[in-house]
Amino acid sequence: MTPDTAARPASLFGRWRDYRRSALGDDLVAAVIVTILLVPQSLAYAMLAGLPPVVGVMASLLPILGYAAFGSSSTLAVGPVAVLAMMTAQAVGGVAVAHDVAPHLVAMVLALEIAAVFLIAALFRLETLAALLGAPVLHGFITGASLVIAIGQLPVLLGVQAGGSTVVELGHSLAASSHPTPHLTTALIGLSALAMLWGLRRYGARGLRSFGLGARPAQLLARTAPIIVVVLSIAWIAGLPQLNAGVALSGRVNLGDGLAFPPLWQAPFAVWLDLLAPAVLLGLVAYVESLAVAEALGARRGEKVSPRRELFGLAAANAAASVSGGMPVTGGFARSIVNFDAGARTRMAGVWTALFLAVAIALLGDMLQYLPRAVLAATIIVAVLSLVDLKPFLLAWRYSRTEFTLMAMVTLLTLTMGVETALLAGVLGAICLLLQRTARPHWTEVGRLAGTEVFRNVNRFEVETLPEVLSVRVDESLVFTNSRWVSETLTTAMARKPGLRHVVLMMSGVNGIDLTGLEVLMQLDRDLRSKGLVLHFSELKGPVRDRLDRTDVADWLSGRIFMTQAEAYKVLGVGGGGTATGAETDTA
Repeated sequence: MTPDTAARPASLFGRWRDYRRSALGDDLVAAVIVTILLVPQSLAYAMLAGLPPVVGVMASLLPILGYAAFGSSSTLAVGPVAVLAMMTAQAVGGVAVAHDVAPHLVAMVLALEIAAVFLIAALFRLETLAALLGAPVLHGFITGASLVIAIGQLPVLLGVQAGGSTVVELGHSLAASSHPTPHLTTALIGLSALAMLWGLRRYGARGLRSFGLGARPAQLLARTAPIIVVVLSIAWIAGLPQLNAGVALSGRVNLGDGLAFPPLWQAPFAVWLDLLAPAVLLGLVAYVESLAVAEALGARRGEKVSPRRELFGLAAANAAASVSGGMPVTGGFARSIVNFDAGARTRMAGVWTALFLAVAIALLGDMLQYLPRAVLAATIIVAVLSLVDLKPFLLAWRYSRTEFTLMAMVTLLTLTMGVETALLAGVLGAICLLLQRTARPHWTEVGRLAGTEVFRNVNRFEVETLPEVLSVRVDESLVFTNSRWVSETLTTAMARKPGLRHVVLMMSGVNGIDLTGLEVLMQLDRDLRSKGLVLHFSELKGPVRDRLDRTDVADWLSGRIFMTQAEAYKVLGVGGGGTATGAETDTA
């Protein structure tokens, strides 16, 4: 036995001893509280995905361990979430019917393909692709999806035979239903559960504080309110079965049933192919949602979250979900907040949560057969409506009407056309807005503030300019979408200076110049040279200057490259002597 080998067990014991002293107690408390929340949530989100309730339980066990091994956030709670469950239902349903395959098997294939998407993105460092879902698209999508989910649960809540993945489909289904009226007992149970959940969520913490409980414990207990409603509804159904005829129940939940899932290799190759596009889309949404939650909680704790490690963590979680009979998973907002507020210190809190959940289902799984599906629908409605936030819409209306329009469009399309159409339209709309902005970049003629070396917009400040020099500040990178704008803009500006001899492009806002931009600058220099004018650059950033040097810029540029705009002003003005123009304002 080598010294290293002999020391290793002691090292492991030492780490366990340190963990037990510093974080074990907090992690165990957090795990108990999150487990209480997970029991109804895991069942509800499986139902939302159109899968057996036990699938939600399986998606809340091994995936937590997978993320704990590879993720970077100490408080992110991974498992099935509402938006991803709805998207899973839409992706799985059509494929299962088309190929005559069990939806459970299709969901497992989808989870494994999402894991592959995450793994490929991590290996090729593609985490920046999350930027495709910018704030307008993400806020619009989350709002629309939350409303669709809530509206879609109303038939289950009321005992009406209708369904659909959009408001339009739900309306058509309701119109064609043979039983469009609510089932009285189901509606009574569902609406009572909804009222209790809403009341406990809104007033529970306040009521507990009035009895002398501290603010933090009161808030945590209030967030575990769903388990109270679950227990009461189970007691009602089990104790008075004769009064509850016709009430749809969740069914028995047994871990043994959860392990009896079909093997992945039974899925036809066509199923794998059909799920590739949905896997990419679900992966993108899952990553953006999870990373946003992880970074928000990390900022509150002063903890750095690694976007790349989050990809590895989510890849491991979804792979674990696939091989254990689960469904696609990601970091959940509600569970993560509860985990954080409960005082979780490390990712071991997730490991304890998985263990406690398995024990809870093993002991109480038989009792869950008395749980009404209407109560799960109420749980979903309360959970998703907490995600509806109108503040981003109001902010966008005040800040940018164009982005408000994009946000509203994504919300409307999610409600009426489905999530895939909405997200595709949102991403394309965001790209179009980006192209529109870059195609007409901001520019301005600048002059010197008297007695300084500061240059500002001639239309905003009283500045000094040189009659023979046109100084233009460019505030965007010069790329293929906007490069041809340069010559068009300068032609108009030069017409206002009849005695012009020099044109200076102040490039402090230019972070890059692509090949199209370079060719446009070279052509601009040739055009100006033919008119007897000289082109100069100033304030080039280091990387931009390095790339221009590789083109032998000194050979094709007619003028000079100045370190600062003040140097250009001094040299070209032969010591100054400018004229005052513009009107002073208080805006930079």
